[in-house]
Amino acid sequence: MPLIKPEMILFDVDGTLVDSVPDLAWCVDQMMHQLQLPQRGEAKVRNWVGNGVEALVRRALTDRMDGEPDEALFARAYPCFLELYAGNTSRRSYLYPGVCETLDALERAGYPLGSVTNKAQQFTLPLLEELGIRDYFGIVISGDSLPRKKPDPLPLLHAAAFFDVQPQNALMIGDSVSDVKAARAAGFKIVCMSYGYNHGEDIHNSNPDAVIDTMPELLQLLP
Repeated sequence: MPLIKPEMILFDVDGTLVDSVPDLAWCVDQMMHQLQLPQRGEAKVRNWVGNGVEALVRRALTDRMDGEPDEALFARAYPCFLELYAGNTSRRSYLYPGVCETLDALERAGYPLGSVTNKAQQFTLPLLEELGIRDYFGIVISGDSLPRKKPDPLPLLHAAAFFDVQPQNALMIGDSVSDVKAARAAGFKIVCMSYGYNHGEDIHNSNPDAVIDTMPELLQLLP
């Protein structure tokens, strides 16, 4: 069923536009190696991403979603990870199929586009630049751009104000329960990708307005 035509479309980055897990997993395993701890592997990292790199490092150190590592260990690990990821933001990451074609089509149709991610700005902007999609977005809001990040609605409402669009006329494209919660709290419509990062949970269970398997399917939902 087509959605009401939005006046603005926001995109999450990791798990929505970009598969960034290959780089994140490489950095996690290199960090663990430097700390002389067991490496975790890409399969585990794929279930841990989506809440920013601080949460990812804590999960890697404890091998648990809700783990709290020794703070002295975390204090050693976190800067190590940041340094590794700064040099490996997009070496192994790639756009999901159909992303460029879809952004092209939306831009030609005149939709204002923005990006809202929990990834820190120091990693977000280089990733978007190096993958060739930065210029599609009139605004890029990163995890440290504002006092609060998703699932708080603040980043989405900030983008709506930037484009002078009422929240009920805005659409969020994401992949996780965090995106759904942020969109619902902000009064946005929300479409989720079936292939993203949702900690191993089926995104259908979060009841977004629609779930699609490929980015070009978004065009079929718009009137």
